[in-house]
Amino acid sequence: MRSHRFYSPIELIVGQSIQLPKEANHHCIQVLRYRVGSEVTLFNGDGFDYHAQISEINGKQGTVTVTSKENPANESPLSIHLFQGIARGEKMDLIIQKAVELGISQFTPIFTERCNVKLDNKRLEKKQTHWQKVATSASEQSGRAIIPVVNSAVNINKLKQDHECLNLYLEPKATSRVQDLPKITSLNLFVGPEGGFSNADLQALESLEIRGIQLGPRILRTETAGLASIAVLQSHFGDF
Repeated sequence: MRSHRFYSPIELIVGQSIQLPKEANHHCIQVLRYRVGSEVTLFNGDGFDYHAQISEINGKQGTVTVTSKENPANESPLSIHLFQGIARGEKMDLIIQKAVELGISQFTPIFTERCNVKLDNKRLEKKQTHWQKVATSASEQSGRAIIPVVNSAVNINKLKQDHECLNLYLEPKATSRVQDLPKITSLNLFVGPEGGFSNADLQALESLEIRGIQLGPRILRTETAGLASIAVLQSHFGDF
């Protein structure tokens, strides 16, 4: 039977015994009611899964011994950095969760002209921490041993040019499509907020030599556009 998998934010070494982290401990000992000898899988984002066995339960605290490690080898050969126009409500959580499941390597929220979300520095810091937790949980659920980084939000006018990979933004009126692209191994993908990119946003992107690409003749919601694009890109150049 497949063991449950939990994030453990510490260094993991085969042969060591460690106390289960708070959330994993609660789920294993109090929810699943695991006993000594039960097997669990831990990961910390270093690219490996660590198989462990519960060796002791003291009160409500479980201790596990790490028995082996393995590389799950499920990272895509296509590295996608998603730049997402900040959306309202829980849409950002959904976008991050599903984008991680689909295999992105990095995520950066961007403020655009039509972004209706106003966040001061303190709230923005809390949001980033929350979004990183969403990415971690999505990695845990999807079996990824590497956790995509959620970067600090940046204004679209302060983006820097990146010559190391292909740079694309989604635009319904663009003439290029995914099938027109050369074979790629890494790209930055820019997705607008609700209402899309404004003319000023497009000028900022094009000044950095970021090219437009379209995903069919229909206008997609912001929470659909990026995810659909990632799936198509993974199908053409990744591991779908």
